[in-house]
Amino acid sequence: MASTKVVKAGGETITEFEEKVGRTLLELQATTDLKPVLREIYICGAKEFALKDNRMAMVIFVPVPQWNSYKKIHSRLVRELEKKYAAHHVVLLANRRILKKQTRKCRVPQKQQRPRSRTLTSVHQAWMQDMICPAEIVGQRIRMRVDGTRQFRIFIDRASKNAVEHKLETFQYLLKKLTNKDVVFEFPE
Repeated sequence: MASTKVVKAGGETITEFEEKVGRTLLELQATTDLKPVLREIYICGAKEFALKDNRMAMVIFVPVPQWNSYKKIHSRLVRELEKKYAAHHVVLLANRRILKKQTRKCRVPQKQQRPRSRTLTSVHQAWMQDMICPAEIVGQRIRMRVDGTRQFRIFIDRASKNAVEHKLETFQYLLKKLTNKDVVFEFPE
């Protein structure tokens, strides 16, 4: 029954953790006032990451067409999931696709030009925005270090400081794992 909440592309098998998250979503659908919205939506995957301070981070991947439905209930859904999984920080991300760049050596040429929303940079930017969803990004700076590495400084809207401040280290860790970018979140003064 929980497999109705987890739909994977290409007939991939559902992991044990994804099955557990699917069961939790079904329980929330039955017991909370989120029932009308949760009835129509599903997830496409979930991963668990271990953080430094004996906490866990749970990333739930959502289909891109349903992302707007999830944004409407985002804060309440995350709050309910964090109650169920006490030692977890819950993060919802849209399951965006990255298309590789067209090259001369490509065996099968693409018939259409790659959309901007499918580029690596665009997907990583969208993940940053998705990750801090109740808040908004108001600025971004890229610092080039002497050794050639980059550090991204992301400025978050000061009005939503209370909503996301306790999760900033989790966001930095997850972006490092998912995108391999050094990101520092700050609040402008």
